[in-house]
Amino acid sequence: MSFVALSRSTFRHVSRNAHFFSTSSCAQREYANVLVSRPSPGVALITLNRPKALNALNAAHFQDISDAMKEVDEDASVGAMILTGSERAFAAGADIKEMKDKSFAEAYTTNFLADWEVIAKLKKPVIAAVSGYALGGGLELALQADILLAAPSAQLGQPEVNLGVIPGGGGTQRLARLIGKSRAMELVLTGRIIGADEAERWGIVRVVREGSVVDEAVKVASDIASKGRIAVGAGKEAVNAAFEMSLAEGLRFEKRLFHALFSTKDQKEGMAAFSEKRKAEWTHS
Repeated sequence: MSFVALSRSTFRHVSRNAHFFSTSSCAQREYANVLVSRPSPGVALITLNRPKALNALNAAHFQDISDAMKEVDEDASVGAMILTGSERAFAAGADIKEMKDKSFAEAYTTNFLADWEVIAKLKKPVIAAVSGYALGGGLELALQADILLAAPSAQLGQPEVNLGVIPGGGGTQRLARLIGKSRAMELVLTGRIIGADEAERWGIVRVVREGSVVDEAVKVASDIASKGRIAVGAGKEAVNAAFEMSLAEGLRFEKRLFHALFSTKDQKEGMAAFSEKRKAEWTHS
């Protein structure tokens, strides 16, 4: 991409997403398989709610997750969101009963799991708070989050090989980028499940050893929500670009986003507040 094209696309990004950072909000609808709450100003908590099935992800459940997260993403009163499950299971995987009789033709022609990338496409920061099992599709869901926190009880793995398939919701790709080829191969080819401590050593999660993982996620999300949302959105986009671009392209993209932020009122307010030794009052504009 040329310098001019990159610069123009960067400024279009800031302008196009300005409506996400206004102060209006919308009424929250209710869902059959997820619970949506507001534990702190500017923070939305989305809780997977199929406890009898250990939050296994069937089509209806995933549709509710997708719809709830998209709705929160469009709510300008929210600065960050959290996705969590129960203490026993974040999500124990996809619902095998629902997919066991699918044929290749059906999976291929319907582009099965094509809509799995909902979290990765959200503009606002997403924190996954994982307790208990996060297996198969459950781990793939969590890996899409921007920040992944785990309780000591967390058990992570991609056991699809034990079912005669492989991860189909991004597991092979995200794990390889996150922990390297050898460790990703080990998890994918053996189906081994790892605990929270090992997952932390490998760089997959940060373990919350004191207190509730959800409470810690709320603290982190509240901190993010207290910042200027245009800068937060730009920061998220810049970090994510590192996985898609060469270093030279990524550095150029980062610089254009940095420059673009000098067109915002929040940049003027933030730097003035720093100089005047006072707290910034963000307008998200």
